[in-house]
Amino acid sequence: MGNPGSAFNSFEGSMSKFREVLSYIENDYVDEVDTEAIMDEVLDEMLEEVIEETLQRLDPHTSYISTTDIDLIRSQLQGNFEGIGIEFNIFKDTIYVVAPLSGGPSEKVGLLSGDKIVKVDGETIAGVGFTNRDVVSRLRGEKGSAVNVSIKRSGNDDLLNFEIIRDVIPQYSVDVAYMADPSTGYMKVSKFSATTYMEFKEALLGLQEKGMQRLILDLTGNTGGYLDRAVDMVDEILEDGKLIVYTEGKESRYNERHVSRKGGDFEAGSLIVLIDEGSASASEIVSGAIQDHDRGLIVGRRSFGKGLVQLPIALNDGSELRLTISRYYTPSGRCIQKPYGEDLDEYYRDDILTRYESGEVFHEDSIKINKELTFLTAGGRKVYGGGGIIPDHFVPIDTTGNSAYLNRLFSSNSIAEYSLNYYKKEQANLEAMGLENFLSRFEVSDQMLQDLAAYGASNGVEYDEDDFMESKALLTTYLKAFIGRSAWNNEGFYPVWNEQNEIYQRALNLFEEADALVTN
Repeated sequence: MGNPGSAFNSFEGSMSKFREVLSYIENDYVDEVDTEAIMDEVLDEMLEEVIEETLQRLDPHTSYISTTDIDLIRSQLQGNFEGIGIEFNIFKDTIYVVAPLSGGPSEKVGLLSGDKIVKVDGETIAGVGFTNRDVVSRLRGEKGSAVNVSIKRSGNDDLLNFEIIRDVIPQYSVDVAYMADPSTGYMKVSKFSATTYMEFKEALLGLQEKGMQRLILDLTGNTGGYLDRAVDMVDEILEDGKLIVYTEGKESRYNERHVSRKGGDFEAGSLIVLIDEGSASASEIVSGAIQDHDRGLIVGRRSFGKGLVQLPIALNDGSELRLTISRYYTPSGRCIQKPYGEDLDEYYRDDILTRYESGEVFHEDSIKINKELTFLTAGGRKVYGGGGIIPDHFVPIDTTGNSAYLNRLFSSNSIAEYSLNYYKKEQANLEAMGLENFLSRFEVSDQMLQDLAAYGASNGVEYDEDDFMESKALLTTYLKAFIGRSAWNNEGFYPVWNEQNEIYQRALNLFEEADALVTN
């Protein structure tokens, strides 16, 4: 730590120089100048820059939110807005897609977590000092308006270009809940927002009315949100008196213990929780508590690794400081925060890309486990801290069927557009068929695939026979899923989409093990 007095003297010296320059401008400049207005504007900009630079030296999640940005940030967890539907972060002057919002325009055209946005409407926005407000001003807009984005994706040498039609982005957090089979329920939770607990409880009761005995809780891509909503969710799953999460900070007033306190609606059924590299924060609280108490199986890939708690502090001018005041720990004592610091800054920001390059998302043996941070679950199983929740069953990313041609069909919006046009033409027949018959009986024909290829060609996607054959099975699933979404929203989308979801498919075959955890 530096000498505070030295830092203060340096600041005073800089202010003295600034006042000296303004004095010369006021007294000797050829024209009249409002130096007071200049001082106010410069001080505001200077202070914000100094604050942001100072906070960046602390940890990756302590942040300053200006008065201009505060409503934007809050809207990500409450209310509706119009835009392209992504959560993003700016790391080292590069805009990263944290997650496309479920059902939003960006997800529909194929944007993925980890994509880097390089251009918007042909304008380069990477490496030019863009702020949150700059990005939002270009990506948000009226429903129905179009924006073109160029993104850099891991594994692709060329930029991928997408035309995205803005839409209203509803802030629901339970995307879908349906019965995977007569006894198995599936629920997809995309974030922990103000309404998540009530949405979860309502969806849970709805599944139980349909005969659910066991549940797949999908937290893949869930970047977190309100800690108390995560605690409330776990309280419905754990029996009374079980520690869910605790926090420890420098100040004892920030030390908290959250324990299950009421009878829950799903304390006995078998449970499998799905996670991946996009699951963070509150998602890790849920999956960590379930794993530590041996209440269910965790299936997927290592989670993001965010175990720092931020306190929102309102400042006098309406801006906000989000200050890290504690770390949270799972019941076994794990802090799942991954390493950070000035020498690890680039690693931290590019962690998901690093996982691809190191092979971690493809091979379980590539996961770096710190065995010095070994903990035991209630049943004596070994679990590890120091970098996310490591699942009980690892599921690699399945690249079977992926091709450059498939990516171009997505990035040109051809799949989504063709599916929507097909739905409009066949709307009466689809509605007469009904959702249940659509899911069980509807088949994508070879003629539909040929029509899609022709539609892609009209959008500038040159047909590639080899890639087409390689991706045919995926194209068939994607077409049916997007047609289903056009007709029945997420209820028509996820049951089809999950047919190629490798984590979901693996989970379906693990309930015998999950059942054993409940009975032990």
